[in-house]
Order: sequence, then C-alpha cells, then structure tokens
Amino acid sequence: MGIKRIGRHLLLNRWRVRRAFPRQALANIEKAIKASEAAHAGQIRFAVEGALDGVPLFKNQSARARAIDVFAHLRVWDTEHSNGVLIYLLLADRDVEIVADRGINEKVQQAEWEKICRVMETEFRAKNFEGGVLMGIAAVTKLLAKHFPPGHSHGNELPDKPVVL
Repeated sequence: MGIKRIGRHLLLNRWRVRRAFPRQALANIEKAIKASEAAHAGQIRFAVEGALDGVPLFKNQSARARAIDVFAHLRVWDTEHSNGVLIYLLLADRDVEIVADRGINEKVQQAEWEKICRVMETEFRAKNFEGGVLMGIAAVTKLLAKHFPPGHSHGNELPDKPVVL
C-alpha cells in the first residue's frame, strides 16, 4: 500500500465526484443506459466511487475487488439470463473495472472487457469523464447486442440510474 494512494483517497471528496459527474452528466449516462437496453436483452449498471475509506483503503483493496463487492451489493447478478454488467469507476485511482455475470462472461473474453476499460481510462485522464462513460456504455452495448439480442428481455430488471457511492 503506497502513501500516494492513501493520500489520493483521503483527499478526494464528494465535491470532486460532483465536479467530474455533475447532475446533467449523470442524467445523460442514465439516458444512454436506457437506450442501450432497448438494443439488447442485457442489463447495465454504472457506479462511480470517489475514493475508498476506512478498512477497504487501509487493507489496500483493489479496484477490482471493490467492483466485485459493488456488483454484489447492487445485485447486478440478479437477472433472468445472468447477463448483468457493472461498469465501475474508482475515481481516486482513475481505474475502471467491468464485472459481468456468468451468462455474458461465457461469451465474452476478459480481454474484451479490459480493452473497454483502457479506452475509458484514457478518456478519464483527459478529464472527459462523461464521454468516457458513454464510450464504455456503447462498447458494452455492442457486446450485449451480439450475444443477447432484443426479444428475450424480461423488461428492465435493474435500475438505469447511475450510482454514486
């Protein structure tokens, strides 16, 4: 665990999250998720967390481990066809993780998810937070549409509203 990481997490506050994702950006992300889900039978959630605190921070929890926790907490796994996808951003680390349920993971290689994450992270380094998320949603949409085309949907099984943790 590095002192630089601890410092970044301790200094990043809610104001910085709101600055990166103002209300309008979150509304645009929600609209993009709604539009995406009209093109396939999968489910997408987006969650952004400013920083880790307390035990997760001092135990040096990775962004991936935290994303898995958030995936479970938001019940992204709770879809009829096990095709829920979480796009998780840990803002203090500028680290994106995509966690997908087993139904979609059987069809999509981890390298494809990682490629989407790297593109998003490049956008975030350029401070294009909303655009980076929208690019990520578009890329995930293509994969879900390919493997879970519309017509087998059980409606909107998960909320579309982005989660700010």
